[in-house]
Amino acid sequence: MVWLGYGMLGALAGVISGLFGIGGAVVIVPALVILFKFSQHQAQGTSLATLLLPIGLLAAWKYYSAGHVNIKAAAVMAVCFFFGGLLGAVLAEKISGVWLQRMFGVFLMAIAVKMMLAK
Repeated sequence: MVWLGYGMLGALAGVISGLFGIGGAVVIVPALVILFKFSQHQAQGTSLATLLLPIGLLAAWKYYSAGHVNIKAAAVMAVCFFFGGLLGAVLAEKISGVWLQRMFGVFLMAIAVKMMLAK
């Protein structure tokens, strides 16, 4: 039964990611912590593992077909994301789960406030 929940979470994260162009972690990490009782570290690691496959390929292709993808910018960001992800994981392992969860919450709130105040 829990596998059905994981599947539904993945589908929801995919829809939201395709709709808003956001990474799945914004949906997956809080859901794994709150609904599935993962630790913050487990949720973040699992979310990153979810992205190992070419998850966004079909959605990106749809945006590309409509002329909404800057390939050069995406390539530079992908390479830097590759190494930046490693640095972030190293740093996350040095932070307690409680503080990591608080930092993630502040990050999400800051983004939410900024987006809501956009003109």
